Amino acid sequence: QVQLVESGGGLVQAGGSLRLSCAASGRTFSNYRMAWFRQAPGKEREFVAAIRWSGGNTYYSDSVKGRFTISRDNAKNTVYLQMNSLKPEDTAVYYCAADPQGYMIPYRAGYDYWGQGTQVTVSS
Repeated sequence: QVQLVESGGGLVQAGGSLRLSCAASGRTFSNYRMAWFRQAPGKEREFVAAIRWSGGNTYYSDSVKGRFTISRDNAKNTVYLQMNSLKPEDTAVYYCAADPQGYMIPYRAGYDYWGQGTQVTVSS
């Protein structure tokens, strides 16, 4: 049973930084694709960033490219999302997602496993 547990969300002022963590368990994730999505109130869940566990290739949405960095720690089975230069429009619940297909895709339907989410609020 795959389990994904997010942490690190909180309240931050515009221009500030946060680092989200996603602790993964229940499988060997070496062939998985991992991703972060976010969902703001009244909006669809949208792709933020993805990483291939094997090789560490990354892929970002245009809205966060240059500000956010996705990474993974093999020893800790943890994926991170470092978020810098935060904007009020980054306010959302952030979800970690995983799928055994390694090729990175930016679509919600392409991920079988999801965490419970962590709230990020950016004040202006």
